[in-house]
Amino acid sequence: MKNNQNTVVPSLKLFNAPLQPSNLLSLILFFAFGLCFGILLAFQLKNVSLNLLFNEFPLSTTTTTTADFPPPPTQNMRLEDFIHPSKIMHQMTDQELIWRASMVPKVRNYPFHRTPKVAFMFLTRGPVLLSPLWERFFKGHNGLFNIYVHCSGSFSNRTEPKHSVFHGRRIPSKEVQWGKVNMVEAERRLLANALLDFSNQRFVLLSEACIPLFNFSTVYSYLINSNQNFVESYDLMGPVGRGRYSRKMHPTIKLQDWRKGSQWFEMDRDLALEVISDKTYFPVFQKYCNGSCYADEHYLPTFVSKKFGGRNSRRTLTFVDWSKGGPHPARYTRYDVTVQFLEKLRSDSHCEYNGRKNHTCHLFARKFTPHALDRLLRIAPKVMQFNP
Repeated sequence: MKNNQNTVVPSLKLFNAPLQPSNLLSLILFFAFGLCFGILLAFQLKNVSLNLLFNEFPLSTTTTTTADFPPPPTQNMRLEDFIHPSKIMHQMTDQELIWRASMVPKVRNYPFHRTPKVAFMFLTRGPVLLSPLWERFFKGHNGLFNIYVHCSGSFSNRTEPKHSVFHGRRIPSKEVQWGKVNMVEAERRLLANALLDFSNQRFVLLSEACIPLFNFSTVYSYLINSNQNFVESYDLMGPVGRGRYSRKMHPTIKLQDWRKGSQWFEMDRDLALEVISDKTYFPVFQKYCNGSCYADEHYLPTFVSKKFGGRNSRRTLTFVDWSKGGPHPARYTRYDVTVQFLEKLRSDSHCEYNGRKNHTCHLFARKFTPHALDRLLRIAPKVMQFNP
């Protein structure tokens, strides 16, 4: 014990001794030595710990990740999924839909075999009541057409039978009121949905009361080979023509630009893209074409005449009889459906087609009631030479 006490005494004396220059230097050297020794010891201990860790668990992190979190299955998007959507129901808003549908590839040559199709777009209040006749019309021509149905009201949840060509062809729809601008919104919605399929080249607007007047092959050839659009457009004086113009539309739309025409149109892909992309004229109609303006009779005739009149025939392909007067056209019942009546509709006037005179001026007709369906199914296929 005495020796240990003697060993500690010199160190204690060093701290308790008066601070002389020689003592101060000794203290500095002592602390410097201790600091260096501590740093070296810390580094050595750290390296030893890391080596032990890696040697003991060399693949622990990788093994755990692989076992607990397997890589997700590869889901490659095919070109087919982009150019031919298999399902037409979606959750896009109208703004999102139109933005998506308005995309146009700058490379005009298609990197795939493209068979042009006709988009038959039905704007209905309920189901397509004459669908059995249309089923006969479309039979045997798969791959040459697509069907789109905009159905408003309480019938929007109705499901067509799986064997029907109308099954699964209803697009996301909204309420439509007769004579209101939301009817044009529905037309643009139909066009936008049909434009999502790059195979659609011609676009026909129909109603649940429309029927075809010729077989599918004739209608398809007439539309695909046409170098014009079919949007009826004419200048009409009086209260139901220029009298519906609102001066608030000036200067975007002037009185001399105002046109009237049938709601039922047919157009090519280029014009359909222009219609849904219109941010100049349609907003004016939305804002000022209300009440007795009837936007569905004036928007497209005015827009097409003002911007694309050179490529428009200014006539409709859908026959409608307005000779009885009033706000609605004539309705045809089962008693009107005869061979002579259908033949008259098929060759009732003279017109031009691709710059030449033609006797086939209307491909469709309306307004047929559901009560006419039975006779149409018995007579029309023979007159129009549908496929057996």
